[in-house]
Amino acid sequence: MDRQRDPLSDVLTMANVGAAYASRFEATGRWALCFPAYRHVKVGAVVSGACLLAPDGAPPVRLSRGDCYLLAGGRPYQVGSGPGLAPDDGAEVYRQARDPRNVRYAGAGLEAGGEPAVLVGGSITLDEVTAALLLEHLPPVTRVPAGGPQARVLRPLLDVLGAETTAAAPGGEATVRRLTEIMFIQVLRAHLAESEGLPGWIGALGDPQIGAALALMHRQATRRWTVANLAAAVGMSRSTFAQRFKELVGTTPLDYLMQWRIRSAARALRSGDRTVASVAAEWGYGSESAFSNAFKRVTGLPPARYRTAEPVPPARPPLAG
Repeated sequence: MDRQRDPLSDVLTMANVGAAYASRFEATGRWALCFPAYRHVKVGAVVSGACLLAPDGAPPVRLSRGDCYLLAGGRPYQVGSGPGLAPDDGAEVYRQARDPRNVRYAGAGLEAGGEPAVLVGGSITLDEVTAALLLEHLPPVTRVPAGGPQARVLRPLLDVLGAETTAAAPGGEATVRRLTEIMFIQVLRAHLAESEGLPGWIGALGDPQIGAALALMHRQATRRWTVANLAAAVGMSRSTFAQRFKELVGTTPLDYLMQWRIRSAARALRSGDRTVASVAAEWGYGSESAFSNAFKRVTGLPPARYRTAEPVPPARPPLAG
């Protein structure tokens, strides 16, 4: 998609995507680990061997060498060599590891062939206000198979990740974090490319007209849009546009526009020392009180408190957990 029509890049920028922790995990034998609920996203890939990934309440997913995965449900989950194994406490395994960025775990015996399972990846943090746009309608597990068309871009990335997590090279930790962030975006892209009729905001990106409308609202957020002139701008009737927008995005066009303005304003408040009144004016609000009321509806906090509130820190998550 052209940069002038790229709402996904807009949201990724606003979401302050970052890799909180990234590491390499190697397991041998028959093994299983369970992990608690987490915030935001886990992303990873199988460098060698295979494993079974099973979030609570969702069918298990078999992952093999070269497969990438994304966990977005926030649920406790289990990962292991196969089904029916009593899991150990994965968080405790990482706490006791000599190097939590490079963890080795020995299971009860040796699987046929003895090939270890090696996973690389980590946790992705997002801005709390924007996270829902990306995560609300993603499945608990997204798998990008090694043999699929979307894996072509990921293969060289996995080669570099495997090398960087094996050797203690200067700048290695920063490199692995950046690569993990890129892997997250690539897996998200792959999910978009292979999913038809995906509900919610992400699914709307695949619709030429609704995607174009989202881009217009992002680029001209302070314009006094009406549903009629948004519909006209993307070549639809007012009623058809309003109905399709709500079906795909889950809210009305003007409510989405209000939320986008507030999310943008929230980022501005956190990133500088400007007054609430100046931020309100920048994002199209004629009065500070109207802005404050809208801001609290979206974020749950008034602007002044939001600026100084500490973001909820992610629990220190290991690679698999």
